[in-house]
Amino acid sequence: MLTRRAFVGVGAAGACAAGFAKVGTARGLPAARYFLLESYLLKNGSQALRLSNYMRTRIGLAQQLQIVPPSFVLEALIAAHMPQVLLVSAFDSPEGMAAMQRKLRQDASARDAMAAWEAGDEPPYEELNETILEAAEYCPPLPAAVVAGSTKPPRVFELRTYHSPTERQLKALHERFEGTEIKIFERSGIHPVLYSSTLYGANKPNLTYLIPFDDLAAREKAWTAFGADAEWVKVRADSIAKHGQISSVIQMSLFKAAAYSPVR
Repeated sequence: MLTRRAFVGVGAAGACAAGFAKVGTARGLPAARYFLLESYLLKNGSQALRLSNYMRTRIGLAQQLQIVPPSFVLEALIAAHMPQVLLVSAFDSPEGMAAMQRKLRQDASARDAMAAWEAGDEPPYEELNETILEAAEYCPPLPAAVVAGSTKPPRVFELRTYHSPTERQLKALHERFEGTEIKIFERSGIHPVLYSSTLYGANKPNLTYLIPFDDLAAREKAWTAFGADAEWVKVRADSIAKHGQISSVIQMSLFKAAAYSPVR
């Protein structure tokens, strides 16, 4: 787990120049692109509402403070810990992540919002886990935020993490995704909004991706079509024959976009 202190230190130390790999620009991506996942583990009671109130304020302050708001605010439907809220924010550099944290600490309105969030007899959350993901070279641009006043219902989002036994096999997994698997995804109705690997965080090495679906029925239909696809059956068999089982453990969680999520 990456602690908040260690995370802020990444940007302060200029780690981008020291050790952060560059992401290709073949699809118009910036030279470097990262995602911060903030996972708030809650307990039943007042914590979810208090977190919601704080996050609405934080998103509202983003333009004023010139910081990146979370792209996604997701509420767990099925996850290892319930209740849970997951924030996904996108940055061009780790320095941008550190700058966001610094401005939130220094701004009076942001400090007041945090003080209101933390006030009360119980803590604002049970645990906060932070993970830095590095975008894959084939990661698409993030979708635009929802227009204010939209009545379209929030979508279901599936977060998948595929753990590889070795870095060599993780490379083969990314190559399989970019080479053939994404094409099969697309015709099956599976359209991930990000592809990445954990740079700092738990359960490395891995491939992590996030998929929106209109609803649970659409998710079921898409994965059924994918699993029955003849080309996928062959691609998977060929991959195992050549590289072994390159995704040895799969973790899956289902979320619903919060009503105030910029992308929902």
